[in-house]
Amino acid sequence: MTALLYRFFSMASKGKILIIMSEEILNVSHISKSFSGVSALNDVSLTIKAGEIHCLIGENGSGKSTLIKIIAGVYEPDEGEIIINSHHYSKLTPIESIHEGIQVIYQDFSLFPNLTVAENIALNYQLERNKNWVDWGNVRKIAQNALDRINVKLNLDALVGEMPVADKQLIAISRALLQDARLIIMDEPTTALTQKEVSSLFSVIKDLQKQGISILFVSHKLNEVLDISERTMVLRNGQMVVDADASEFDTKKMVYYMTGHHVVETAYVYEENTSNEPPLLKVENLTSRNNFYDISFELKAGEILGVTGLLGSGRTGLALSLFGVFPADSGSISIDGVQVKINSIQDAIDKKIGYVPEDRLTEGLFLDQEIGKNMVVRIVDDLKGGQKLINQKSLQLQIQDWVEQLNIKTSSSQLPVKSLSGGNQQRVVLAKWLASCPRILILNGPTVGVDIGSKAELHEALRVLAKKGMGLLIMSDDIPELMQTCNRILLMRKGRIVEEFHREMVTEDELTHKLVEA
Repeated sequence: MTALLYRFFSMASKGKILIIMSEEILNVSHISKSFSGVSALNDVSLTIKAGEIHCLIGENGSGKSTLIKIIAGVYEPDEGEIIINSHHYSKLTPIESIHEGIQVIYQDFSLFPNLTVAENIALNYQLERNKNWVDWGNVRKIAQNALDRINVKLNLDALVGEMPVADKQLIAISRALLQDARLIIMDEPTTALTQKEVSSLFSVIKDLQKQGISILFVSHKLNEVLDISERTMVLRNGQMVVDADASEFDTKKMVYYMTGHHVVETAYVYEENTSNEPPLLKVENLTSRNNFYDISFELKAGEILGVTGLLGSGRTGLALSLFGVFPADSGSISIDGVQVKINSIQDAIDKKIGYVPEDRLTEGLFLDQEIGKNMVVRIVDDLKGGQKLINQKSLQLQIQDWVEQLNIKTSSSQLPVKSLSGGNQQRVVLAKWLASCPRILILNGPTVGVDIGSKAELHEALRVLAKKGMGLLIMSDDIPELMQTCNRILLMRKGRIVEEFHREMVTEDELTHKLVEA
């Protein structure tokens, strides 16, 4: 037995009190893994104790996903040993991992959108135990009992595909508990959640901990890691840099361990043009029924304007309306003092407006296509010669220019864009729009799912664009991001702009409080 120290947890299960005495749930020892000769993990060890909240951080490509999949039995390590509940494995199958009480909740949750909440929670449980048939009469009872364990109330008959991300997260957790989970691995669980939803999720995690369930929390959001972690491990380039109690970390230390250098961001300084020129963009009393109402603001050339608000505040609807996806019902939009109509995406593009979407994977990229093709798809017609054939030399020069300008890390622009890390994928989306020379760029959650190093580089790229005279509109509930990049920030609540802040006149804590209040 590896643990001589005992921690006692009481947990209700089928009316009985279970005592969990084993200190050590998981011990991953000296794991190495390579793909096609490229090392993904090199001599990595990790220990997780019963009821412990352990965080795993690292930049994209650091080896986090590989380590998770080895623990889940998806990948077989080249070297090392996995010990779960005192059982030793040189290699592990997914079924063995599940039977040992390990559940992984991936970013896509692996739910069936066309099935109900009850069906998503209970069917795996039923099928595992009965194999050939499902007791439909018991599905709702099983699902309700699972939700009760985390003190959550959801409509059992609602289709999962129509539910918000936060509810899908809770459904995935409830389903994991039915599999007698002792360790739940959460891969970027807060990527698409608002501040309030993150707080609710953390309450659920704390409740799971009281039941003796361990959590491996994987995230790019370092402020959340500081809030929830008891112990934190940092990976860099496939190697463990540090594994220590959370009390030994602050944001600066984590950034240094993740990147190998100190990342310093300087807030953007907007130099206002004192001439009498009209604003680059002026929005007056813009309204879209059931979405947003009487929106008015100005965006000047060289300015970075932030729009924040909780889920349902109307900020994404406003972005989509300005880009012509959902045209407004009333109000006016002016560019350079001239009123314009934006009734379609093509109208917006013709007016030199670009849009970086919230979900790059489904809205911003052709994942199976080459990196280079994704970058020039907006300007391909401009690269055609006299015989309407694409000038290959001009094409390659454009691609290479954007790879260098935005520091896109790839061995070849001919690789599919899905081969890139999240941060580099986001740079490709940015390059796609910058290639068409927009004057106004709308960015919806510009660094969602992007690691800290890439995030800082993307922020710097936005500052450079603004200094060159572009007007940028950033929709985000990432308050540190807004404070680093924007000179003014608008707060939306229930579809209306309720307050405006100049960055110099508000602190990050004050703005966060205002956002949560909303």
